[in-house]
Amino acid sequence: MQVVENGLQAIEAVSKQVFDLVLMDMQMPELGGLEAATIIREREKATGGHIQIIAVTANAMTGDRERCLAAGMDDYISKPIIMKELFAAIERASEVAPKLIS
Repeated sequence: MQVVENGLQAIEAVSKQVFDLVLMDMQMPELGGLEAATIIREREKATGGHIQIIAVTANAMTGDRERCLAAGMDDYISKPIIMKELFAAIERASEVAPKLIS
C-alpha cells in the first residue's frame, strides 16, 4: 500500500509501480482526482494498460458519480466510507481486472 499527498504524486506513483487498485480522492492539493485520473487514462492509451481506479469523495451531489466515471474512474464511493460499500467496490474491480488482462 502506498499513500500520496496529491494528484501529481498519484500520477508519478502509478507510472513507477504496478498497483492492483487505486483509491483516488477527488479533493487533493496540486491536482485533483478527476484531473489525475484523466492523465492516467491518457497515458494508458500508449501502453494499453488499465488500472482500476475507484473515486473516493465527500462530494455526494447529483452528477458527481457521472463526472468521476466520465474522467475514467471505474467506480465511485462517497465519504464517510462505509466498509461494506468499499469492499463491494473492490470486489467489482477484482472481477473486472482479470478480463482486462486476458
